[in-house]
Amino acid sequence: MSFRPSHIPLRLITGAFILNSGLGKTALDEGTAGYLQSMASKGFPQASQLEAAQFGKILAASEIAVGSALLAPFIPSRLAGFVLLVFAAGLMTMYFRTPELTEDDGIRPTQDGIAVAKDSWMVAIGLALILDRKKKK
Repeated sequence: MSFRPSHIPLRLITGAFILNSGLGKTALDEGTAGYLQSMASKGFPQASQLEAAQFGKILAASEIAVGSALLAPFIPSRLAGFVLLVFAAGLMTMYFRTPELTEDDGIRPTQDGIAVAKDSWMVAIGLALILDRKKKK
């Protein structure tokens, strides 16, 4: 078995959520793609070098790939967890590097930052999938 039964809820809910988000981004209009790109550029300035439409397609494909990896039972949980952790770390990097998303302490979210700060749960799920080990008999 590629994963433990206790991983099913973590992978199923998170994977379905991310996959749905990616599928919803497959037909982004130019304005929405540009907005998402400007947000991402605050965390990763290299994102601004892409065309907005190209960035939108890459973002959609990335989310579809991450969601699919979590949902695929033949992908080992440690690998799926690693993929999720990298994805979520990117979101959290954007969160911490965008001053308007955090209070003056740089950690607690502002009202605008709550939506991104909630992505911290994906970091925890990714770590749980990576660190969970079968007990040796």
